[in-house]
Amino acid sequence: MFENIREKKLEKLFNPQSIAIVGATPTEGKVGNVIAKNILNLGYGGKVFLVNPNHKEIFGRNCFSSLREIDETVDLAIIVVPARFVEEEIRQSADRIKNFVIISAGFSEIGWEGKTREESLKKIIEEKRINILGPNCLGFIVPELKLNASFAGGLPKPGKIAFVSQSGALAVAFLDISAKEDINFSKVISIGNKMQISETELLEYLGNDEKTEIIGMYLENIKDGKKFLKTAQKYAFKKPIIILKAGHSEKTQKAIASHTGALAGDDEIISVALERAGILQASNLEEFFSLLKMIGESSFAPKGKTVIITNAGGVGVLTADAFSGKNIQLADINEKIKKKLHSFLPVESSLENPIDLLGDAKEDRYKKALEIISEDKEVGSFLCVLTPQDQTPVEKIAQEIINFKQKNVAFINTIFLGGKKIEKASQNLSKNGICNFSFPEMAVKTLETYWHWGEFRSKKPKLKRQFINKKRQKKIQGIVEKVQKENRSVLYFSEAAEIMEMYNLTPVPYEEFFSEKSQKNKLKQKKSSKFFLKFPVVLKVDDQNFLHKTEKGGVILGIENEIQLEKNLRIMRKKFPGVRLIVQSMSKNAAEIIIGIKRDASFGPVVVYGLGGIYTEFLKMVDYLMPPFTAWEAQEHIRKSKLNFLFQKSRGQKEYRIEELAKIVSGVGNLAMEIPQIKEFDINPVFMYNDGREALLSDIKIMI
Repeated sequence: MFENIREKKLEKLFNPQSIAIVGATPTEGKVGNVIAKNILNLGYGGKVFLVNPNHKEIFGRNCFSSLREIDETVDLAIIVVPARFVEEEIRQSADRIKNFVIISAGFSEIGWEGKTREESLKKIIEEKRINILGPNCLGFIVPELKLNASFAGGLPKPGKIAFVSQSGALAVAFLDISAKEDINFSKVISIGNKMQISETELLEYLGNDEKTEIIGMYLENIKDGKKFLKTAQKYAFKKPIIILKAGHSEKTQKAIASHTGALAGDDEIISVALERAGILQASNLEEFFSLLKMIGESSFAPKGKTVIITNAGGVGVLTADAFSGKNIQLADINEKIKKKLHSFLPVESSLENPIDLLGDAKEDRYKKALEIISEDKEVGSFLCVLTPQDQTPVEKIAQEIINFKQKNVAFINTIFLGGKKIEKASQNLSKNGICNFSFPEMAVKTLETYWHWGEFRSKKPKLKRQFINKKRQKKIQGIVEKVQKENRSVLYFSEAAEIMEMYNLTPVPYEEFFSEKSQKNKLKQKKSSKFFLKFPVVLKVDDQNFLHKTEKGGVILGIENEIQLEKNLRIMRKKFPGVRLIVQSMSKNAAEIIIGIKRDASFGPVVVYGLGGIYTEFLKMVDYLMPPFTAWEAQEHIRKSKLNFLFQKSRGQKEYRIEELAKIVSGVGNLAMEIPQIKEFDINPVFMYNDGREALLSDIKIMI
């Protein structure tokens, strides 16, 4: 309840009528000096109070010794004092002031001492119902109010992009680049350690902010993944939300922990979660900037297919190559359009896509080509490619492209390759809402990402509710509790197999040997017992201390008869005394698939599936699917996955049954949602057959 109230009250924080700067100083180069000058000198129209017990006057203005001395209303207090003084300053004024920005460092990013400070501040937050941005942050900027409440220099022009950054230094660099590229902002907010106000609260605030049409975020971790997804789902189909997420490796995750005192989440899970919510993801800083620029300069997402128009055949071909493997497609030029193009283009011109206007093309060829191709209703996007050859009137061509955009509704971008020769034209294109790229690959990648958002927006999907089978859940919980009582963290194969059968999935035929005595009895009684395994078989150790069985010599393959089985059982007993052994049927002529569960503390689980067997880690041919999802949705996902080749006929090879894999993937998805105690889960391999036999689950590992 309190969080919802606080979200509504963020308006006072980012639109204050009065500001107090605690730690303002006349000393040049100090953060308190820069922030005070920014607020006082850049045009902010509200009241400003300077606070510093060591000065009676700063910049010719009265200076207060503490916030308590100010007897007027203060909407926002900016704290720029050493970390050890922050708590007391806030505690003494929290009854009167409800919004704080803590610029000061020295909190959770420095370790135990700093974390303790944050915990103390959290108690004040709950008790006094206040808002805190930071600590360890740059501050924020609202260009429309001429308010720079940060220690970044200058003031961007007002625009429609809100930029939220977990790194203050990155925000400073980004603002500098944006000024050169004429990118303008509604808000620029640094969140630092996000002790209280996180990306989720800001997403809620910016989602409702009328001045903000595009939201860009640089994040190193996401505090509450499920809440963030729910919030993003509310606004992602209204406003593009673009995220650059850092922390793709173990080393960068350690760097993040030391930077903001936060742990980065599982990268694959976060990526799948963001995609599901309709969030545009940038893989690097260049793509993030390109997406903000392209979307900021357009009024709608690209639709339909794309046509490339070029004056350089080689660059046109490279641009076409960049579409390989993408969902957005190049248009086929129909005969009617070709005939019209042929009427004015040189005989040597290519009328396929890309359309080559040749190196001597002037502005008239670009103009006529754009007008003719725009008659094709299948074409929704244009990429105009240009290299500045000696005879190329670069600026005139740019102006014709601008004229075309102003008269048409097509989505158009340019790839003008060059340096000084294209600089003026590029600036003119940008001023007129056309995004120019330096190279084809980034242009096409950015176009594809934005196109995906347009598809998402047209469908407006909703987050699904998971159906929990309570009866099944209770049975499995009983098995889990039994394992926990026995101080085990890994289930025996028989226990894992029993759980799989509850989801109508079939383990490989197997037989367990608990001890040497039970082994002898079962072998004697095999004809009358359920020992129905057909040779050849595989013998395995089934013990939590030997999870990597092959490396430890705990697997013997290709046992052809009973004599070999008895011999190998004796060998295994001697090597692994007292452990449980299992014998399983071996499989021939099967495709080997891996299916598993990865779980993130913030976002929850995803199901991983792909090519299994001994080459799993080497090939890494896997895809990810976030539950809840139906078997039909799993099937549609598999059709677009790296495994899709298995479900198509090729060179006389019969296809495998996609609906069978979808059933297994969906069962594992239900397991992930129903049994949160499962820390790790994988089946490697699942044996799939294309001769009518049922798929079988072989090595099932469940860790709790």
